[in-house]
Amino acid sequence: MNKMMRLVMWLGVLLSCAAAGATDYTLWINGRGSGGVVGNYDDFSYWGPARFNAGVNKKAVNWDGYNSIASQNGIIRNALDCFCTGTNWCFIATYSAGDPMMGYALANYGGSTRHVKNATPNAAGVCASVGSTTQTGWNIRWVRAAAGAAGGSELSDAGRWTTGEPLVHDMRTTTMRAMYNHNNTRGLKFYMYAGAKGTLYSGILPGQDDEVIAYHSSGAVSGTDGGAYCNPRDWWCNDLRMHEEVNEGGWPKWTNHDVWYRDDAEYFNHYLRGNWEGITAPMRADMEAYAK
Repeated sequence: MNKMMRLVMWLGVLLSCAAAGATDYTLWINGRGSGGVVGNYDDFSYWGPARFNAGVNKKAVNWDGYNSIASQNGIIRNALDCFCTGTNWCFIATYSAGDPMMGYALANYGGSTRHVKNATPNAAGVCASVGSTTQTGWNIRWVRAAAGAAGGSELSDAGRWTTGEPLVHDMRTTTMRAMYNHNNTRGLKFYMYAGAKGTLYSGILPGQDDEVIAYHSSGAVSGTDGGAYCNPRDWWCNDLRMHEEVNEGGWPKWTNHDVWYRDDAEYFNHYLRGNWEGITAPMRADMEAYAK
């Protein structure tokens, strides 16, 4: 066997080993409120029973759901470094304030140099570097967002939540929309799930809502402030159009944001109820179907 043949065979072995070591993970990023233990990627107590299929190699990226997006974002980046670098790739699911958490990380750090990690986290949720190997940004296939709060909530504007809570200050509509460049997703698609079973705060939240987040936010409508958007059968405000189509009235969505699920039947509200319920339910079903 000559040297060239041995070299080809050796390269084949190396490529096979690299492919065998590649792993896909599904990361779940929570919203407002307490839940799972920070750093414990197997603690799904925020969402519901861990036995539910929620995508391949599912991991709960737990942050405290109380402090500001900026102060907690390092926890998200630790998880992305752990599971979405090197030969590993990630599917991302977010809920409520988890949506701007992910958007903030991508816009501000998605073009930064990241150390490739070993996907073996310590108790704090931090993984060790693999030598000195680095890469730009993270390996992410797509992001799905249920009740996405990247447009803020009028409940925060109206003081319906505890105003001393740092996250509540972030959740004001004008504050959240100015926090980062929502159009800069590093080319990744955000698939949005907008719930419409809203009754309790219908006088505060414009258009259709899930009792916490209005369609202008969960539907990723662009701009510096919220507006009233509804399902097609409702004549009293502009339609939230599906996918990346410009909404009725001429206002577009943020770049790479796709309304994947619009709650035309007004069936889903905001709340998980410790059992993967509310608007998270159709997203979890899609993560089971597509994140594999």
